Amino acid sequence: MATTSTSETLVEASVKSKPQGNRLLVIFCFGAIYLIWGSTFLAIRYAVENLPALYVVSFRHLCAGLILLVWALAKGLRPTWEQIRASAVIGFLFFLVGHGTLHWAEKFVPSGLAALLIAVEPIFVFLMSSAVGQVWRLNGMLLAGILIGLAGVGLLVRGSTTEGGSRLTIGVIAILVGAISWAAGIMYSRKSKLSGSPLLLSALSLLSGSVMLFVVGTVLGEWKGLTLERVGTRGWLSIMYLILFGSVITFTAYNWLLEHFSPTLVATHTYVNPVVAVLLGWAYGGEALTTRVGVAAAMVIAAVVLVDRGTNRLRGLA
Repeated sequence: MATTSTSETLVEASVKSKPQGNRLLVIFCFGAIYLIWGSTFLAIRYAVENLPALYVVSFRHLCAGLILLVWALAKGLRPTWEQIRASAVIGFLFFLVGHGTLHWAEKFVPSGLAALLIAVEPIFVFLMSSAVGQVWRLNGMLLAGILIGLAGVGLLVRGSTTEGGSRLTIGVIAILVGAISWAAGIMYSRKSKLSGSPLLLSALSLLSGSVMLFVVGTVLGEWKGLTLERVGTRGWLSIMYLILFGSVITFTAYNWLLEHFSPTLVATHTYVNPVVAVLLGWAYGGEALTTRVGVAAAMVIAAVVLVDRGTNRLRGLA
């Protein structure tokens, strides 16, 4: 066992590797994961309305992965077998479990509620970082953030159970499982052999996730419900938006940020994503903006802010 914890090592490496003098690129990448990803929750809801969810997300990532792979090959990048194996793990954690559960659940779960549940991701990242490093350090901010976040999720889950029936409850649980898997993917991607090439990481992991999603969707019999005539203009536009903006642009920006900043800092996109998602769902998706949802949203966002600031204090960065 090394004397320095794994989580501390990752933080030190990320601080040293921060980009020098590329402020516009940093702003663009953070803006993409904050705003574009917030809008994708409603786009996902529209995309899966009349199509099998796992097939939708498989097609989305297949198209995005092929675009990025061609780009990577044109730049002279060539994947190694170690990178291909690592991308399979990331594809499983990020896309099969993380995105697969989200797309499936949004057949029953409002997009704003889905975004609020995903917002607890930084809490899972912190807990996993501590578990990997076997160092459990807490301060007042961290403890308050964890407790408030769990209470906010509990409020959402309880309201879903009482108001939406069993399908909504199962959807909520599926989203939380996906959030845990995504947090695990963040931790793994920091130490995988794909590090140093965010473009290649994006292409390979998107493609591996797409294959897994297609196989699982086929095993589950999703092909029986595949009727393209029912998709409609809104559905096709949503799928194209998810491919270009949600996957190609934003996921590439996300992986670039993971190469240069700490996982917890990158996970702060969950501060803004739920606000964007809730407002878009209310304004354009006909989703109710109730007092319970508003209180839960405030609790979850406050929680991730406290967790982020509390973590930075432990590291001496704030």
